[in-house]
Amino acid sequence: MFIFLSRLFKSFTRKEFLAFLIVSGIFLISFSLALAERIIQRTKIVPVSGGDYSEGIVGQPSFINPVLANNDTDRDLIKLLFSDLGQLAESYKTEEKGKVWRYRLKEDAKWDDGEKITSDDVIFTIETIQNPDIYSPIFQNWQSVEVKRISEREIELKLPAAYVFFESVIKDLKPIPKHIFAKIPAANIKLSDYNLQPVGSGPYKVLNFKKQQDGFIDSYILERNENYSGDKAYLKKIKVVFYGSEEDVIKAFNGGEIDGFGLVSADNLEKVIFPHQISEFQMLKYYAAFFNPFSHPALKDKNVRMALDLAINKNELVEKTLSGYAKPISGPLIEGVSGFIDYIDNSAIIDLNGIEEANKVLNESGWARNEEGIRQKTIGKESVKMEFVLIIPEIKDLIEAGKFIKEAWSQIGVKADLSIIPLSEINNQIIKNRDYQIIIFGNILGKNPDLYSFWHSSEKFYPGLNLALYENKSVDKIIESLRENFNEQKRSDNLSDLQSLVASDYPAIFLYSPNYLYIGKKNVFRSGKENFISFSNERFNNVEKWYIETARVLK
Repeated sequence: MFIFLSRLFKSFTRKEFLAFLIVSGIFLISFSLALAERIIQRTKIVPVSGGDYSEGIVGQPSFINPVLANNDTDRDLIKLLFSDLGQLAESYKTEEKGKVWRYRLKEDAKWDDGEKITSDDVIFTIETIQNPDIYSPIFQNWQSVEVKRISEREIELKLPAAYVFFESVIKDLKPIPKHIFAKIPAANIKLSDYNLQPVGSGPYKVLNFKKQQDGFIDSYILERNENYSGDKAYLKKIKVVFYGSEEDVIKAFNGGEIDGFGLVSADNLEKVIFPHQISEFQMLKYYAAFFNPFSHPALKDKNVRMALDLAINKNELVEKTLSGYAKPISGPLIEGVSGFIDYIDNSAIIDLNGIEEANKVLNESGWARNEEGIRQKTIGKESVKMEFVLIIPEIKDLIEAGKFIKEAWSQIGVKADLSIIPLSEINNQIIKNRDYQIIIFGNILGKNPDLYSFWHSSEKFYPGLNLALYENKSVDKIIESLRENFNEQKRSDNLSDLQSLVASDYPAIFLYSPNYLYIGKKNVFRSGKENFISFSNERFNNVEKWYIETARVLK
């Protein structure tokens, strides 16, 4: 064959040989393309195990312990290292019309050190939370729950009354290992090294961490937990690196030191110059300006509250203060929450002539401008001016929102003095004592929210979170019935009714629901993303499905 081909090529003229080469090349290219297309048609790309990932976080861990965690950094790590009871259970059922909940653990559920997870671990965790000497941040959720051991894998939780939202409470219950903590006196648990070197049950476990002499923790190296009872993670390791500010995190990302991070302020997005992709989640959270009607005579007037609402162009507020990364809202429920309706009231006209309508409402209500241009009215024997103190947490986006509101109100004859206060002081003093006239604050919801603490009249005072000191008997009845109603459709209908009732009373100016932005390199795929999250750590809800390495396999 070789001799034949050699003689054949020698018989070619120069032009014939060149033509042969061209035709052969075209044939090979066509054949290769056809073969490649055939392969593509008959195969698919799938994620495979492998690859490391690095996450940048602003802050420092204190207690990587679900019973003690008190900051976002702790909760981020706990999300990677621990499973909640719902994830550890193979099944659950409710009895006695929702007063009794039974959970049965998976047979293969293990701690990352290989020890079996049993009902004793769950009971120990709940009893530890209920121990007042522990000062657990989730103590309030569990103080009236009775827990009983049925078997090694089954427990019974008994509530004082039926509570349909208990399943969301379960998501906050991430058991801790009894064989690690049972021998430690309650008063010493906070001192345990296991709070920084936890034994968990999540998709990852601690391999090591780097700590400076001054106590600052530089980073954690987490490796895939082969004992995880769920689907095994694709990524082999995750490195979590800690920074002092968002600017430091962005600098590290731009320098290629980390693969991803959560962005707190949308204003900083323009500083991210390294090629990236943005994963955008709508938070099941909203911010509102809550009125305290007992602090100022004018705030008792529904028309005043309506006018203050009408004056604010919420779409413009979102564009100017959050670069559009938020959704304007008009009620106590938001998109993504069961029962949400696109409630329409007078605030629907704010984009066209909200200022004009607000002025009209105030004029018709007898609030006239004085020589200073500030509206006032005689109520009883007192001449009342529309001057308010607007309290704002010391958070950049909220401060900008406060400035926007002040300017809007000035156009309707209302004076607002901004009082910017650290968040810790607001939580520990201002809210506790209800010491405010108007305050900008946030409420965090779940997909199936219990609005009792936010809007029931019994929660007007601390530790309740009814910041508007709102009272409406019809709303109270709906909220109470919601807690015992296991019919999802009826519950959704009731939530819609509740939303309309609250919004029409104008107890607060519902401003916006913020978006959470996650910045990551383009070579990392985060499949199984959710559109709505309540807390920033829920960006890791499907972390076991994140991947870098891929392979092509037959369909």
